[in-house]
Amino acid sequence: MLGRFTRTARAAVAQAQAESEALGADRIGSEHLLLGLAAAGGDTVAGVLRSIGAEPDALRDAVRRRDPDGIDPAALASIGIDLDAVRRSVEESFGPGALSGRARCDDGRRPFTAGSKRALERALREASALRSRELGPEHLLLGLAADREGAAAALRGCGTTPDALRAATLQVLGERR
Repeated sequence: MLGRFTRTARAAVAQAQAESEALGADRIGSEHLLLGLAAAGGDTVAGVLRSIGAEPDALRDAVRRRDPDGIDPAALASIGIDLDAVRRSVEESFGPGALSGRARCDDGRRPFTAGSKRALERALREASALRSRELGPEHLLLGLAADREGAAAALRGCGTTPDALRAATLQVLGERR
């Protein structure tokens, strides 16, 4: 699949790994793909994200507010669960890092989550549907626009939606033709 990726799209996926690592996540989620695109996706991606109010720093803050494992501490707190207290209790019983389970691929890179794999597959389908020979960062945006988990939460954290991302991306693609 990566053979069809443009240089910019590949750079964005590589940046997603760096974003995942910087945020302490054990896997590359769709939210990290979105951050990778925001950082390395080029002017088109920057313009799309800016047009919907999803500036890179705001996206990063939205992702940072979530737990690295995708757990929303505020949602748990609303039902009386203190995530930090649970972690402390587990680590007291089983030792430091007992919950981390940091996964790695054989080559040392972080694996992709099921959601990020689906987003990449959708991006490929979007590129095919648009009759593009290459898969560019705009196709990755379209793949992420169908996400309802990590990337969607980051977008909502910026006051926007995956639907707005899709509409803005399609508008830019239409203007290019």
